[in-house]
Amino acid sequence: MGQPNVSNQQATETRASGIGVLDKAVAVLHAVAQEPCGLAELCSRTGLPRATAHRLAVGLEVHRMLRRGPDGRWRAGPALAELAGGTVDPLLDAASVILPKLRDITGESVQLYRRDGIQRVCVATAEPPSGLRDTVPVGSRLPMTAGSGAKVLAAWADEHTQRAILADAVYGERTLLEVRRRGWAQSVAEREPGVASVSAPVRDTTGAVVAAVSVSGPVERIGRKPGGRWAADLLAAAEALQDRL
Repeated sequence: MGQPNVSNQQATETRASGIGVLDKAVAVLHAVAQEPCGLAELCSRTGLPRATAHRLAVGLEVHRMLRRGPDGRWRAGPALAELAGGTVDPLLDAASVILPKLRDITGESVQLYRRDGIQRVCVATAEPPSGLRDTVPVGSRLPMTAGSGAKVLAAWADEHTQRAILADAVYGERTLLEVRRRGWAQSVAEREPGVASVSAPVRDTTGAVVAAVSVSGPVERIGRKPGGRWAADLLAAAEALQDRL
């Protein structure tokens, strides 16, 4: 007689470590591994309260063990594959070298964004040690409707994604044409009042845009035309990232 089927939740419970938060986080990972799910499904599969399930899923997302697709459902994240295979994300490996150099050149906050559907995710940062900064925590998910990083990622997105973004964006199709023409984007007080930024595309070895590298800071310090000040340094940093890929 064969062994009875055991759900992931039950299996996790039978292997409980006695460390409550760890066991709950593993239950969330098992639940998402079954099939991508939203918060209601996650609560149903794990038996966790809504607030607990959400807090753990968002935390696992920050550490890239989960990711959210365009439909808002959580899926297994790239960090799981990297840990299993012993591999390192080449973009993040390159960013760990290039972003601090760009921060030192500009003296401002530096971010690296990837597009996930109609959102952008901050995947790496380099912050100046002191002074007024524009801090964007790693794992932050921002809309693609405003900001120079959003414009760069939207400018090289597919037509369907562009239409979805432009429906609510503070910029239009003409702006994206200009971004593609000059190779970088800037914004002033779009994402946050008093914050200006400039961004450039990062390409992989095939030439496809896979990320946007950004410099941001207070408007009073970097001015209302940050592109004129930092675009050349950003483009050089983007090229250095591509070279390391």
